[in-house]
This record gives sequence, C-alpha cells and structure tokens, in this order.
Amino acid sequence: MATISRPAQALVLTPLGAAEASRSAELAARIRARAAQQGGWLPYSEFMQAALYEPGLGYYMAERPIFGGAGDFTTAPELSPLFAACLANVVGTLLAAAAGGDIVEIGAGSGRMAEVLFGELSRRAAPPARYRIVETSPALARRQRERLERAPGTRACLDRFEWLGSAPAGAWRGVVLANEVLDAQPCDRFRITRGGCEAIGVAVAADGFEWAARPADVALARAVADLQSRLPEPMPPGFVSELRLGQGKWIATASAGLAGGAMLVTDYGLPRAQYYHPSRAGGTICGFRRHLRVDDALAIPGAQDLTAWVDFSALADAARAAGLDIGGFSTQAHFLLSAGIDRELAGLTEDSRGLSARERAALRQGAAMLLLPGEMGERFKVMALTRGIRGPIAGFGFRDLSASL
Repeated sequence: MATISRPAQALVLTPLGAAEASRSAELAARIRARAAQQGGWLPYSEFMQAALYEPGLGYYMAERPIFGGAGDFTTAPELSPLFAACLANVVGTLLAAAAGGDIVEIGAGSGRMAEVLFGELSRRAAPPARYRIVETSPALARRQRERLERAPGTRACLDRFEWLGSAPAGAWRGVVLANEVLDAQPCDRFRITRGGCEAIGVAVAADGFEWAARPADVALARAVADLQSRLPEPMPPGFVSELRLGQGKWIATASAGLAGGAMLVTDYGLPRAQYYHPSRAGGTICGFRRHLRVDDALAIPGAQDLTAWVDFSALADAARAAGLDIGGFSTQAHFLLSAGIDRELAGLTEDSRGLSARERAALRQGAAMLLLPGEMGERFKVMALTRGIRGPIAGFGFRDLSASL
C-alpha cells in the first residue's frame, strides 16, 4: 500500500467551533475504526459517504448552516429567484406533456427552489398535483418545512407537499428535479498505471487521514478499462481522476416509478472526452468551507462539503440503461437563455413590481452570475432525461450539446 502525500493546504481553514470540532472528531474515530476493520484502508467512496451522510455526524446530516452567506456555498436557486422562475417555464411544459402530475425534487437543500418554483407555477394556475421532496437528512427536511410554512406562496398549500426518505414507490407521472445532487454522490479515485489502474483510497495517518494507493478491485478495474476504451485519447500512466460506480443504481432508483415525464439534472461537469482529457490529470475532488475551495478533501470530516464534477456522458449511459431518453444537454447559460431569463428579468425588475433600485441591481447581478462563463454559466450543465415524451424539450432550443456526449 503506497502512501500519497496530501496537498499543501492553500488556505487556513476557519477554526471549528467546539460542537463542530466534537462532531468531526467523533466521525473521524468512526472512520478510523472502519478502516481498521478493512486492513487500515478505505475506498474514497466509503470515506466520502461517511463524511457527508453519516447519521447525526455527516456534513449534510448535522444541525449547521450549509447554504448561502452563513454556510459554505451558494446554489443557483439561492443566488437568484430567476433560476427557479426559468425552471418553471420548462417544468410547466413538461407537466403539460406528461398530462399533469407531480414534481419530485431530490435533495431540496434549503427549500428555496421549491418555494419559488411552486409559487411561480401556482401564479400561472398550473401547480403540480403534489410536490414531493426526497430528503435523507432530517435536519434539512425540518428546515425545508419551516421555510415553506413561512413563504406566502406555499404556506397555504402545504397539503400538497410531502417528504420522503427515498424515491417514490409505485407508478407516477411528472418531473424529477436534481439540482447539485450528483456532485455530492460518493465517487472512487483511481490512478492509471502501465498495467491498468490502482485505487487511491484513504488510510489512517498520525494527524488524521492520508491518500494511499493499492491494487484496484475487479469492479473499479473493469470500470476504468471500459472508460479507457471509450475515450478518443486514453488516459496516460500517472493520470489521477475519479468515477462513480454507483451512478447507474442512483439514476435507476430515482426514475424507477416515473411512468411518464422527465428528469432535469443540473450540476457542474463535462462530457467524458473533456472530463478525462490528458490536460486534466489531477481529477476534481475537493472540499468547500466558508465559500472557499479546500484542496485537502481528507481534512475535518463532516465539517466541510465534499464534491467532484459529474461525467455527463456516464450519466447519459446510465440513463439509457434505465430506460430513459436523452431529451437535451446544454450549459446552464444556454438553458436559461432558452428558458427566457431575459423576459423573467425584465418582468421582475419593472417598476410595477415595487422593487427598490438595490433589489433590481441584485437581480441583474444574480442573472450575470447565472450566465457568465467565469461564474456558473459554462461550468454548470443541464440534462433532460425523458420517458414517454417526444419532441423538443423547452430550455434546449438555444444550443443542444447532446452530440458531445
């Protein structure tokens, strides 16, 4: 088992409060115990799963600020109501194409997207029959419910909301939404060797955890070999990256009950050929804390977000295997432009809305951050996956990049 040095920390991590430090220490002890049971080494996917989702201790499971200014990162729905307003334009047409039905949002975060999206659809007299939130974190589910109880557009319609611990059972029709969900799904890290690949997992170190390589198991070796065969230019020896072995199961489970409708996935990522291009030899795994990127993904487990970009080609393959069609793929900027962000911005900033000059300026700034290449416009992509819907999908008329998959 070869030890790999950890990256030099590019910033000084914000000190942990006493409660947060105690939770992180308890979680680290659990991870060390699991590593000891497996010979002192864990696949990175197991470390990431525990760091994010360990009951009561994982990053998304604890009672702490996550989203917005007081948290560690800001999602598009948190950044501007324009995101959900444009989404309403697309979701409304998809619900009509599916002859009505439900919205199922997987991982609803703070509840901001549910609040604005449901309110917009209600304002247009086209609310979903039910808005179902799949949330595994009791802490987040409570915060989402509290937010929707306060919001003017949803508090009188709470009977239409339902919280689930997993994807709905039984057949249903409508739209599945997954905004910045896949990047937080556990992934496995690997390094290309002259004979194939090796797994880069996590070993116990004196001061916490460290990266360590060992021979890849059969599943990872096969997945990397298959990946190599699909690339126009193979990854060279020494190339380090990651993949999600569980992505096929995730998409199959999320869409299992969808009898007719669509799934919209939004996240930062790339098609396969760009993701694993030789120029991207270090992979994309990192952490986020207090709106700063943390290169040391093994530090303070449970107290920083962990993430990796999405291989949208692999997602498309998994979707087809689950019986879904690719309805469209574009950058977030192209999607929002096609979905009418210019009209939404003009409507929200007109004087009749009674907004102050500062509020109108904030909306314009939010639109810029959603659209600009250096912000979210190019890094984030939107993919539509359909079942039983034919014809063009709203939101992908400006530029559809499906051929790049």
